[in-house]
Amino acid sequence: MTLVRRSHDVIVVGARAAGSALAGLLARLGHDVIVVDRADLPSDTVSTHQIARTGMVALRRWNVADELRASGSPALREITFHQAAGSVTRPVRPSCEVEYFLAPRRYVLDTLLAEAAVRCGARLRTGLNVVGVRRAGNGRVTGVSGHDRRDGDIELSARFVVGADGLHSRIARSVGAELVDCRPDGGTAQYAYYAGLPWSGIEFYVADGALAGIFPTHDAEACVWVCTPASPGRRDFDDDVRRVAPALAGRLRGGRRTSPISGMRRSPNHVRRAGGPGWALVGDAGFHRDPISAHGISDAFRDAELLAGCLDDALRGRVEEPVAMDAYERQRDAALADVFNLTCALGAYPPVPEFLDLMRQLGRAIDIEAATLAARPIHAPT
Repeated sequence: MTLVRRSHDVIVVGARAAGSALAGLLARLGHDVIVVDRADLPSDTVSTHQIARTGMVALRRWNVADELRASGSPALREITFHQAAGSVTRPVRPSCEVEYFLAPRRYVLDTLLAEAAVRCGARLRTGLNVVGVRRAGNGRVTGVSGHDRRDGDIELSARFVVGADGLHSRIARSVGAELVDCRPDGGTAQYAYYAGLPWSGIEFYVADGALAGIFPTHDAEACVWVCTPASPGRRDFDDDVRRVAPALAGRLRGGRRTSPISGMRRSPNHVRRAGGPGWALVGDAGFHRDPISAHGISDAFRDAELLAGCLDDALRGRVEEPVAMDAYERQRDAALADVFNLTCALGAYPPVPEFLDLMRQLGRAIDIEAATLAARPIHAPT
């Protein structure tokens, strides 16, 4: 087939939460950006998809929050903690102009973000399988090679290539992005969707060695999930829910499961090098942690904001590229540290009183992170 070649300022590989957010921010700043993905949109991905306060701040900054709410994702205005001693329900505390949380299905969220990026001027190309990066003679990354269902073999050139292609990032492997922090693997996370029951808000069930919960989502359904320590064999979702949260298991018998069981058997806790000559990583491609803290989407949005600012500096020549990439890595590593450390501590499943204290610390860390993001200047063309 004919080899198709095109050139851009930035190629973003991966069109989901991190990639589409970054593409939209860079396009808003006036850069020629293309975001590519091998999957078509809308489509789903493994995720329990609750958006913490930091993520909600980002959605409001990008004028997407109201559109997402209008898509049918319910406003979650209360959080209930269940444990053996009883249950406590508290309203979501207004802060940083966030009065509720959302837990949208990923096929809705990712599509809305991609469409918003296109409205800002980014180009979106799905059905393109990137097989690796292209390099100049000095080793600098200059683009990607791939195969498109429509055009066949394709080469895209750019001043920067960004891997936003998830935990098993092909871009991270292609550029040799080393691990700079690697902790013991996290635990098992399983989830399924249920309908036919009333869902009033976010719920957590805390038990010795486990955490389960409910995230109400689109179509009057809820994502019901359970996190446990990793084990050598396959865990049984129903057994785990009955063991961890018998009251929840009883409630679920009154509804109906509408999906297969999904999840991850063992969740890595690691941080990769954030960037190098001509390349950068964002989202799970650069940083992954146990989903027990339900902070992955917020991580992706926060780091997209940080990377957009640093890439804009480099592309416009305000800062030399190595300095900009070093700044991104420093900012990212500082921003992720508290939540990463607390996530790893939660994933060790200490006794319930200590576990609950860690969750309170996590909430405070997220509040600080959200306030920091809210105080950043909103990206606009210069």
